[in-house]
Amino acid sequence: MSQATQKLKLGALIALVVGSMIGGGIFSLPQNMAASAGAGAVLIGWAITAVGMLTLAFVFQTLANRKPELDAGVYAYAKAGFGDYMGFSSAWGYWISAWIGNVSYFVLLFSTLGYFVPAFGEGNTVAAIVCASLVLWGVHFLVLRGIKEAAFINLVTTVAKIVPLVLFIVIAAIAFRLDVFTADFWGSGNVELGSVMDQVRNMMLVTVWVFIGIEGASVFSARAEKRTDVGKATVIGFAGVLLLLVLVNVLSMGIMSQPELAGLKNPSMAGVLEHVVGRWGAIFIAIGLVVSLAGALLSWTLLCAEILFAGARDHTMPNFLKKENARHVPVNALWLSNGLIQLFLILTLFNESTYLSLLYLATSMILVPYFWSAAYAVLLSWRGETYENAPVERNKDLAIALVALLYSVWLVYAGGVQYLLLSALLYAPGVLFFAKAKRELGQPVFTPIEKLIFAAVVIGALIAAYGLYDGFLSL
Repeated sequence: MSQATQKLKLGALIALVVGSMIGGGIFSLPQNMAASAGAGAVLIGWAITAVGMLTLAFVFQTLANRKPELDAGVYAYAKAGFGDYMGFSSAWGYWISAWIGNVSYFVLLFSTLGYFVPAFGEGNTVAAIVCASLVLWGVHFLVLRGIKEAAFINLVTTVAKIVPLVLFIVIAAIAFRLDVFTADFWGSGNVELGSVMDQVRNMMLVTVWVFIGIEGASVFSARAEKRTDVGKATVIGFAGVLLLLVLVNVLSMGIMSQPELAGLKNPSMAGVLEHVVGRWGAIFIAIGLVVSLAGALLSWTLLCAEILFAGARDHTMPNFLKKENARHVPVNALWLSNGLIQLFLILTLFNESTYLSLLYLATSMILVPYFWSAAYAVLLSWRGETYENAPVERNKDLAIALVALLYSVWLVYAGGVQYLLLSALLYAPGVLFFAKAKRELGQPVFTPIEKLIFAAVVIGALIAAYGLYDGFLSL
């Protein structure tokens, strides 16, 4: 099969963005948000998220257009602006976030199926892990048939999973009650929620989680039929998903009170719809979630393999990861990613990892790639590189990139020290891959500055390891 037949059109790129963002997060959003914040804080949090994520979407759009030679943008931007180790760390963190996210999707998928099959429990029983493993390798061999074929199936599942979300929004809008929404608007009746600022900060990791995938089109930029479609797909996908997320969250808070929502079992959208229309509503949402997760698993399986493959092509990752089969699928990258997913699925039997704990860890891992992408956009516009004949556009892009950078810093703060340290624990082992790639090029592993950065990562990793041992850190 020729490389030309593997090119992705605008519709497929939008589906990759939307399919990556709409996974399990939106179906659990009512409970996840209510557990952290009242209605007023939720509105403030969404306003911050909308501005922050919109600027990130514009950053990815701008960089895709101004630096078309940087394929798999989410890590290539860090490498181009801040050196090889930062580029590698962004690729490594993004990759780990992607496959840990897939583990969380498997847990949520079989937790949902536990609604019909009690043996699946909370998604981490023996029966659930065995069946999850079968699904994992089924998706694996589907992707091996070709990137374009898998992307087409992703397009179909993306359309299919939007249908139950739209129906939920219509029913919830009819059932919405303003008095329920405004009761205890600032969450002052629940001292556990803390101040409004605490509530906004605590909900931030959830808002990032439901938007992870916004860079999906950038990751596949090398396979896009038209380079300009990458930026279009990013912004169109973001706008559509933002609308769905805000409507699902806000309308739910006008149907059930904050304590009632916080007490729901996930997927909490099922509990909200059941409250309005009865048991069939919960069943309908559960089926919608199964379809949604199937599509998300496919999207993220593609992304896991693609980020390693792209890194190997420009020697950020070791050479063995750029091996492709006859259908241009990066086979070694795919086997490595899914092998680690399988390992972590087995580990959930022993540490009882929940959907939320895996969600927070996956989210914290992707904050570094987002930060460096925004920082590179600031650097590019500050220097005026590619803006020689567009001073007005340069000022606009610089302002947008600065907001995106501030938002990225805010996210690191909102995530807290615990997840920063746990991220360091997962970043540190990546040096083995980085060193191998450098030796293949006959180059020294680190520059002097990179040695200091790596030393800081190791110190954080050691603190995290001790924290897990001593008990002051936990998943």
